[in-house]
Amino acid sequence: MSSRISYPPPDAAESPPIPLDLERVGRWPATSLIPSGRSIVLVGLMGAGKTTIGRRLATRLGLPFVDADVEIERAAGCSIADVFRLYGEAAFRDGERRVIRRLLEGPPMVLATGGGAFMNASTRALVRARAMSVWLRCPLPVLLRRVQGRTHRPLLNEASPRDVLARLMTVRHPIYAEADVIVDCGDHNVDQSTTRVIESLALSRRPVRLPVALEHAAYDVVIGTNLISRAGALLAPVLPQKKVIIITDENVAALYLPALQEALAETGIEFRALTIAPGEHSKCLKTYERLTDAILEEGVERRTTIIALGGGVVGDLAGFVAASTLRGLPFVQIPTTLLSQVDSSVGGKTGINTRWGKNLLGAFHQPLCVLADVSALSTLPQRELVAGYAEIVKSGLIGDPELFQWCEKNGDSVLAADPDALTEAVRQACAFKARVVAADEREAQASNGRALLNLGHTFGHALEAELGYDGRLLHGEGVSIGLKLAFALSVKLGVCPPEDLARVEAHLSALKMPASITDLPYSFRVADLMAHMQRDKKMQDGRLSFVLVNGIGKAFTSRDVPAEMVRDVLIEDGCKA
Repeated sequence: MSSRISYPPPDAAESPPIPLDLERVGRWPATSLIPSGRSIVLVGLMGAGKTTIGRRLATRLGLPFVDADVEIERAAGCSIADVFRLYGEAAFRDGERRVIRRLLEGPPMVLATGGGAFMNASTRALVRARAMSVWLRCPLPVLLRRVQGRTHRPLLNEASPRDVLARLMTVRHPIYAEADVIVDCGDHNVDQSTTRVIESLALSRRPVRLPVALEHAAYDVVIGTNLISRAGALLAPVLPQKKVIIITDENVAALYLPALQEALAETGIEFRALTIAPGEHSKCLKTYERLTDAILEEGVERRTTIIALGGGVVGDLAGFVAASTLRGLPFVQIPTTLLSQVDSSVGGKTGINTRWGKNLLGAFHQPLCVLADVSALSTLPQRELVAGYAEIVKSGLIGDPELFQWCEKNGDSVLAADPDALTEAVRQACAFKARVVAADEREAQASNGRALLNLGHTFGHALEAELGYDGRLLHGEGVSIGLKLAFALSVKLGVCPPEDLARVEAHLSALKMPASITDLPYSFRVADLMAHMQRDKKMQDGRLSFVLVNGIGKAFTSRDVPAEMVRDVLIEDGCKA
């Protein structure tokens, strides 16, 4: 049966579609598969060497080589030039898209595409899902020399080859930059260029994509190495328009802002950067006002995206700016600390601090995307890694005992900044949080639900507040102590086995993480910490609300914890009466 596709009559102003016989598109048996099991799609301008390099690449990888233009001619029953003459470029692009889809639905191959194929958003999405895309980037003089005399290329007959190629480079290069791999070929011979492609493919590692599906929003948490340097390619498909405002702090800007700006520019994304002072004290109304004034003065549009580049302070602050400016701007998180990658960047909570407590002004505002670049964690001090790791442990203690077991076996590798261990730790922690958030996005459930994510936080926030959020105690360090205290309180209330408390203490101690108030070089009074807890936003009807545990992986919320029990636990842990 023929798969020739028929269409309703087009409008008079439009060219008729090409009548393609897709049964004539070649089918090739699978041979030696590349490790990813994906096809390799070569993109680039005419003259980049997609066909010559593609043939050599296919031979060396033991894969079939396919030229998309040849398959289009086979399906259309005429040459590319005749297709342009009879149907026009728009109809050709539509036919090209359908042929490439047909090809990529088959077994792995090396596929050379026409210069305009990757410009189609549907084709790019298909290639992204089914293949590894490689942009063969060549300078204009090399391309011009290679296309001299090619009269069968319709686009080259419109004007001088130099003008045509220069125009195409301006328009197409920012889109080609969305490819998975970019290889500069230049004047290299075919064998050299093929070797460069193979080496680039071997070094490339596709990031892990973790989908977060909520009732009114869906986005991916993208986890991997060197994502900041590929941010333009990763974000271009999801941005409403190619305009962004980057909010970062001075420390992060020195490390990663140039790489992010270069990556955005590569894909034609316009940007402006706003920088704040590092530290929790910047998460305040004064900084919020300065940022919103600068954004409004810029004449921001409602489709302009705010990018948060930094840790939890930057993410919370930039997210609140995005949530409230023009009643909501698109938002992207690029967290650069382990704590922010596994906690604050996922779930849509944004906010700033007041003199009355932490995050008391805020909003729920889900991001378009989260790029968790574990390469950025290599510059973190050990203390910051420990603080972030506490949130990973927390996820396991709440409701994923297998994750806690994984932590017991691999925690030392995570804190040694092993890239594979970090990637897996971030993936598991984000997957757990995504499940919790999907079930209770706005923390509306009367019990359990998203509130479980606050395990250890009531204690931790009280310690932070007493020190004035001045950096002497990191949030994750407070959570680490809070986890032990939450288990200790649960044991005192008779709802948790003492051996589970001992197991948690042993893990924290083995990794030299703070587990008790006495681990801190500061003294605390019970009355002061209790006062902070009573101002906590998780208070209900004036009663202390805690997340308690029946054991590892068995957390639950309790609205009415006796204050005297909390005091006893604090005193036993080293607090002054």
